[in-house]
Amino acid sequence: MCLLLGATGVGKTLLVKRLQTILPRRLSSRDGKGDLGDLPPTRPTVGTNLTDIVAQRRITIRELGGCMGPIWSSYYGNCHSLLFMVDTSNPTQLSASCVQLLALLSAEQLAEASVLILFNKIDLPCYMTIEEIKSLIRLPDLIACAKQNITTVEISARKGTGLSEVLRWLEDTHRMNG
Repeated sequence: MCLLLGATGVGKTLLVKRLQTILPRRLSSRDGKGDLGDLPPTRPTVGTNLTDIVAQRRITIRELGGCMGPIWSSYYGNCHSLLFMVDTSNPTQLSASCVQLLALLSAEQLAEASVLILFNKIDLPCYMTIEEIKSLIRLPDLIACAKQNITTVEISARKGTGLSEVLRWLEDTHRMNG
């Protein structure tokens, strides 16, 4: 099981819908690219969504609404991987995201989980660079102190940038974790 977490409005639902769109296109085209089509409709997740991504194996992604942050810990059991999404265009939300990430990384139930931090919305003109974010949240220190294997990727769920990397990470991580 893969958990997809992040604050409200960071793009979690759109990411899952885009991953479902990109997979068939990747399998049917030589270069793994192609038009993702129109933006699918999304609305804030209140509760939880379960989505299966079928690549080399079935990967179940449990997306939890950002408003459920206080009870995320009830879903940590059976979590092999964690996608944590940050909105790079919203500097006021960054400190809250950092606190959430610290809580996740210190949770004993997630000590064995692989973590992919997704820096989303890099397509917007007002986004913070990865260097700015790493500095502000002291990401190198977080990675050095964490028990988990942590990877980062810059993405645009809207335009599809970086989604092949996310899919590859999911496939590789779930191949290793069975």
